[in-house]
Amino acid sequence: MHFSLLSVLAQALRGQRGWAPHWRDADPRDAYDVVIVGGGGHGLATAYYLAKEHGITDVAVLERSHVGSGNVGRNTTIVRSNYGLPGNIPFYERSMKLWEGLEQDINYNAMVSQRGVLNLYHSDGQRDAYARRGNAMRLAGVDAELLDRDGVRAMVPFIDFDNARFPVKGGLLQRRGGTVRHDAVAWGYARAADARGVDIVQNCAVTGIRREGGRVVGVETSRGPIRAKKIALSVAGSSSLVAAMAGLRLPIESHVLQAFVSEGVKPLIDCVMTFGAGHFYISQSDKGGLVFGGDIDGYNSYAQRGNLATIEDVMESGMALWPALGRLRLLRHWGGIMDMSMDGSPIIDRTGIDGLYLNAGWCYGGFKATPAAGFCFAHLVARDEAHPDAAAFRLDRFATGHLIDEKGVGAQPNLH
Repeated sequence: MHFSLLSVLAQALRGQRGWAPHWRDADPRDAYDVVIVGGGGHGLATAYYLAKEHGITDVAVLERSHVGSGNVGRNTTIVRSNYGLPGNIPFYERSMKLWEGLEQDINYNAMVSQRGVLNLYHSDGQRDAYARRGNAMRLAGVDAELLDRDGVRAMVPFIDFDNARFPVKGGLLQRRGGTVRHDAVAWGYARAADARGVDIVQNCAVTGIRREGGRVVGVETSRGPIRAKKIALSVAGSSSLVAAMAGLRLPIESHVLQAFVSEGVKPLIDCVMTFGAGHFYISQSDKGGLVFGGDIDGYNSYAQRGNLATIEDVMESGMALWPALGRLRLLRHWGGIMDMSMDGSPIIDRTGIDGLYLNAGWCYGGFKATPAAGFCFAHLVARDEAHPDAAAFRLDRFATGHLIDEKGVGAQPNLH
């Protein structure tokens, strides 16, 4: 069914009884040209772009639970392309441009809201760093504005300017950044991929990867074996576990990242704002809740829940920036498993095993990268060559020294 104003009005007149399921709940077949492991945003986007851009439709997406149950439904919905290094800028800008046309492309309301992303700075040194990043963005054709204190006050007059422990001196603004409804992204890509013939197989956990003669030939699953000419891994925080089934050890650690939402309130903040003196970011959802988060928990974990020490740290950062938050009640919180790479940047590359491809190491950047990750990963799987915008995201860069360390903190995953 094609979504339009007319179709919505027609369904309203029928009492909303004519809607069909958005995608088929397919049963797995014995064999496919491509099997994508992971039915999150990246896996579904890869399947969609394989079908749309490369005409490859004999594809199965295997999801161990239900579509949207992993990180794609567990993030704070922020999208942006305000990066400063050459390896990252073209990739995330492609993602931003794909976000801007996504709803028309997949005929689905993903609630793309380009409300702006404002990164606050609190010192002269931080201002200089933001100026360098903003200049790098503008040289690459990406929008960026460096605001002074008065410019920030005009946007967010409610934060603490007068008595703050870390005085706000200005901010770096990307007006095209914003938020996108995470669940709708998963549903929209699933619907669009299914419409092009892709099988989306839910409740199908991969338990093994079959190899013969130095190449992969299929997967073992909880619903039986499936043969495949190519296997694409896109499983976020479980990347190391799944890659180990093929005998690979990845330069990745898994950590839990917690997110929070407050009770619903009237409109308070109409942009995404980040705290420069601590790790805290916040926006407001369409339902009125304030959605925010901060640092990952500092220990390795595959649990989708975190500890109280990190909760305290996030709340302290929020209160230091915006004391009025102390009057709100926390409604709920949850965790997602982050695949943290050694330099804080992702991997989209072939592995050392023929027919096995890897999309991993997204750290905090997984959701905002969803369209470009799917687009570039599909290009790699279809053509066996890296897309130019993702050419720097090689698996062997950790051996060759061609790192993409955006924060400059070295090879310690939990610092990125």
